[in-house]
Amino acid sequence: MQTTTLGPFTVSRLSLGTMLMGGKTPVDESHRMLDRFLAAGGNFVDTADTYSDGGSEQTLAPWLARRRDEVVLATKVRFPVSDPGGEGLSRDRIAKACDASLRRLGTDVIDLYQVHAPDPRVALEETLEALDGLVRAGKVRALGVSNFPAWLLAWSVALQDRHGWAPFVSLQPQYSLVERSIEVEILPFCRAAGLAVIPWGPLGAGFLSGKYKRGERPPAGSRIADADETVEEAYDRRAVERNFRVVDAAGEIAEARDATIAQVALAWLLGTDSVTAPIVGPRTFEQLEDVLGADALELSDEERARLERPAPPPPMYPQRMLHEQSGLGDLAELVRAR
Repeated sequence: MQTTTLGPFTVSRLSLGTMLMGGKTPVDESHRMLDRFLAAGGNFVDTADTYSDGGSEQTLAPWLARRRDEVVLATKVRFPVSDPGGEGLSRDRIAKACDASLRRLGTDVIDLYQVHAPDPRVALEETLEALDGLVRAGKVRALGVSNFPAWLLAWSVALQDRHGWAPFVSLQPQYSLVERSIEVEILPFCRAAGLAVIPWGPLGAGFLSGKYKRGERPPAGSRIADADETVEEAYDRRAVERNFRVVDAAGEIAEARDATIAQVALAWLLGTDSVTAPIVGPRTFEQLEDVLGADALELSDEERARLERPAPPPPMYPQRMLHEQSGLGDLAELVRAR
């Protein structure tokens, strides 16, 4: 598997998400999948304290006891978990949540500690200073963030610069061929600021596997079937005609390339500027096998255009006006002074 740089780390171009491990994926199969990922050249493993209420981190612990030096380990903080209890990003809770994750994972340091989502009840400065304290204490090597809008991400980066606090080195946003909203503001900011992008949901909760068909409900027990209407992966949000046309295009390319639809969808992401390592979250060993090798598939410009045509990001002000009326072109060419 190919590698790239993420902050101070060298990581594989695919990250293994472990949200289902310790829940829908039994422990033994979880460890078999982790072994297979490592054998394929993967080294970037992502989890969160809230996954199965700490169960994902606990599932990783015995495997990490044998493999800790071989992986870049990422976890997250923000949402409810029974240990240490509560939720949010206050100074005290961040400190307690980090210690709880370290205990569950059976390690003395977290490589990439990520804020899972904003907390509007806590001053941003308090959160960022608390995270900086974890880095200074040696409990965390680097910091990342997930699910932040562009304006809040830019504000955070500015505060970290101003105060000399440990910076965010990555953003974990939702991004796939069927959810491209980050291309409007978030992705250009990450390019300008030098933040790595590690997309979650790169297959649209399995929609880009090609197993779902027009006019049919998803099979019972599948992740997308279990997602209610309030969740990003809700089937009625995914199963619209423009998204099925994306799958059609991916299927044609997959057949011509002797690849899977999932591999084509991931290859599109991997060929997108600033995308570092999409996070795949397979439930089974077979699903993991279906995505391995995606980093070896390089799509042509024509193939990328065919995939992008059916479901583009929405045109928005002021980007649309600046492009159409002022001819400013790609504002993503702006970069932050280093």
